Amino acid sequence: MEKKNSYTFVLNKEQQEALKILLRMGNYRPKQVPHTVIAVEAQDCVVNLYKSGKCLVQGKGAEDFVLFFLEPNVLQSATVGYEETLNPDLVAPHMGIDESGKGDFFGPLVACAVYVDPDIAHAMQELGVKDCKQLSDKAVFFIGTKTRQLLGPKRFAMVSIGPEAYNRLYAKIRNVNSLLAWAHARCIENLLETVPDCPRAVADQFGAKQVIERALMKKGRSIKLEQRHKAESDIAVAAASVLAREAFLRGLGRLGETYGIQAHKGASEQVKVSAIELVKKAGPEVLLKTCKCHFKTADQVLAACGSSRAALGPEGQAVSRSKEKIP
Repeated sequence: MEKKNSYTFVLNKEQQEALKILLRMGNYRPKQVPHTVIAVEAQDCVVNLYKSGKCLVQGKGAEDFVLFFLEPNVLQSATVGYEETLNPDLVAPHMGIDESGKGDFFGPLVACAVYVDPDIAHAMQELGVKDCKQLSDKAVFFIGTKTRQLLGPKRFAMVSIGPEAYNRLYAKIRNVNSLLAWAHARCIENLLETVPDCPRAVADQFGAKQVIERALMKKGRSIKLEQRHKAESDIAVAAASVLAREAFLRGLGRLGETYGIQAHKGASEQVKVSAIELVKKAGPEVLLKTCKCHFKTADQVLAACGSSRAALGPEGQAVSRSKEKIP
């Protein structure tokens, strides 16, 4: 695999001090670079430490500097170099799939598949792409926008299931993991339309592998499917998690604006308060349009409003979690 010639890291104060000591003790030629704390010319690369804490290593010797000096002495972890060297599959062409909204009462369920190759994977690392659970909402919006610009329209696919459609599907499928597998399978199929040569797909382990495989159609069955625990460590899965979360948050925001409520994430007491307010304003059946009604939260909200699932009609009763099937 061709060596990467540019690396960017954001260092904490302790790491910045360690890098300054390393560069001052080594046989490096100092340089004058605007906005840097220290900048040097090393063996076939330049190393710049900026006042912001950003460290930039560039040149044909950049990978060796990261592998043999920066990681062991400053980062004190094999975050880039060794992992790629020992496991080239990390950046080899593949797609990653993840979802957002599964544990949120309000809003859609969004699944996303992202395709990467070595160039895209390295660019994502420089953007700071990581599992969305490690990012603030503000960072999700920023990195999500940059990631979509990097990928263009043909290297990711998304399936967003709004609450009404979600409740209809759940009433038929009656199993969350089967519904999730259906969404993942559609993302895989859709992305294979634009990246037909993608050899494998990586997804988080949320159920039996055959649940997704059964949901795949002819095109999707040609791809090698890998399910892993903590799959978000894969750059393609991490990118999919960011794009799915970004789409979920935007959907949640639109829902709140439409109904004039604060549509909170999750299924907390705050969520119940907002849902109770919504039911009092628009009636019980509004839950079918705004929420995942198999959550116990739906029963709690209805009870707080002096109502029950009967007020949701046949569809609302069919969505009850008590009727869930085991695939």
